Amino acid sequence: MTAQLPLALDLRHAPGLDDFVVGRNRELLDQLRRALDGDGEYLIFISGPAGSGRSHLLLGQCNAAEHSGLRAVYLPLREHRSLTPAMLEGLEQFDLLAIDDVDTIAGDDDWENALFNLFNRCRDAQRRLLFSAGSGPATLAIRLPDLRSRLSWGLTIALHALDDDGRRDLLQALAERRAMRLPDDVARYLLERAPRHPRDLVDLVDRLDRASLAEKRHLTIPFVRSCLGLGTGA
Repeated sequence: MTAQLPLALDLRHAPGLDDFVVGRNRELLDQLRRALDGDGEYLIFISGPAGSGRSHLLLGQCNAAEHSGLRAVYLPLREHRSLTPAMLEGLEQFDLLAIDDVDTIAGDDDWENALFNLFNRCRDAQRRLLFSAGSGPATLAIRLPDLRSRLSWGLTIALHALDDDGRRDLLQALAERRAMRLPDDVARYLLERAPRHPRDLVDLVDRLDRASLAEKRHLTIPFVRSCLGLGTGA
């Protein structure tokens, strides 16, 4: 089945739950781990804005599931326009379904009905379900009332945005994954002058990684200032 799913990513290279910068989201991480152990909710709906880490968590849960001997599939519905709803047929054979960006199919009757039918099959087969969207199920623009109702059956948790400490931890974690050391003073310097959205921070660390490799330099404030063109003021 996985070979028939062009969006079912190779989970061997998926991010892990341990890589996620927790911040104020400890309860959510605990709920995800309990769900894998069979002690938690069979349905979890994660809401949060773009860049908040929703996709990381869904992929991380699939990764953890497969390491536990479960079969998992990740489906990002933001790509649904290049696919057909028929691809949802038979997915109930997986132990865990992680369905990302549910809000992107709102108003598409074929996709809404296909997802509704998949939900019912998964419920009958007692499969674990993990959904995500920019907002909670109650406020989604889903036209099919029964689908919106079913998405609300389980546990809904909103992701908390990272505060400054969380953003610093994210910067340093991203740097560490690239075998770079990002001292606290350099991280603070970046947060005071660079864009603060998590996606922008990922791009920032990628630029620093390339510059550091090219010039064989460690990450210091003068080096960061010169390669990113940042000013000296706050």
